[in-house]
Amino acid sequence: MPSSQHEALHRIFRDKPELYAHAFKMLNIDFPTPSEIAVVDTDMTEISPIERRADSVMMFTSRFGGKHVVISESQSQSDNDKISAWAYYISYAHIKFECQVTLMVICQDLATARWAREPKPIGLAGHPSLVVHPIVLGPDIVPAITDTAEACTDAVLTMYSALTHARSPKVDAILKALDVALTTIDTDTAKYIAEQTEIGLGDTNARQIWRRLMAMQNYRFKSEFAEMLRDEGKAASVLMILEDRGVPVTESIRERIMACTDRTLLENWLLRSFKVTTAEELFDGDV
Repeated sequence: MPSSQHEALHRIFRDKPELYAHAFKMLNIDFPTPSEIAVVDTDMTEISPIERRADSVMMFTSRFGGKHVVISESQSQSDNDKISAWAYYISYAHIKFECQVTLMVICQDLATARWAREPKPIGLAGHPSLVVHPIVLGPDIVPAITDTAEACTDAVLTMYSALTHARSPKVDAILKALDVALTTIDTDTAKYIAEQTEIGLGDTNARQIWRRLMAMQNYRFKSEFAEMLRDEGKAASVLMILEDRGVPVTESIRERIMACTDRTLLENWLLRSFKVTTAEELFDGDV
């Protein structure tokens, strides 16, 4: 039975389809901009009693009506038994939906990604009748987003970066950047990303790092008191961003930022923290 970690790696593509655009861009694949994206039933069982179920299946429809199916599969280790299953998924979807099909395999370690990228022929040596050749997202393709400013521009992509690099030495910096990014978005989305990150990190040291970071945050709450805690998180994020960018902060400025309860000011300071060259510039323009 697939683990929760396995599910998280492909489910975020289903829940956040904008990730597909990033994926194809990272792979240098020209994929038509869709006008509609829909989740397709992953059950590919026919009359045969053998159950066959792909991880995630998405239907992309262009504004001209053209369709393209993308099958996403999580893979934690090399497994030649999957070759026949993948061949079946591709053939079945091609027949059922009468359109082109792409298989995308998602891996968290480089060895598995390299195995998945190899063309997998079925048939006579040198004369295969079919070749399964998936496109693969692995740690060598997905960028490690450690820059706080970059993380704040796309929290979903940063989450995926963290999951892909769960076993990389860079994951600590990625998670810290993601932690800051979550304070800049709405609570419901932050809660989703926080929970999916914990699930997707699996049984790794990175999960413990993430849990420690989340112990200081409040994505599971929506009360007025929680909003106050969220403001404290924004204040801490301002200081973290300045520190990350090497901008010196005096003790008096630190106290001023942490003592602020004006949400508008905090949001303004958070945006300015990405650009200022001195901490004093944060307060330029404040009434």
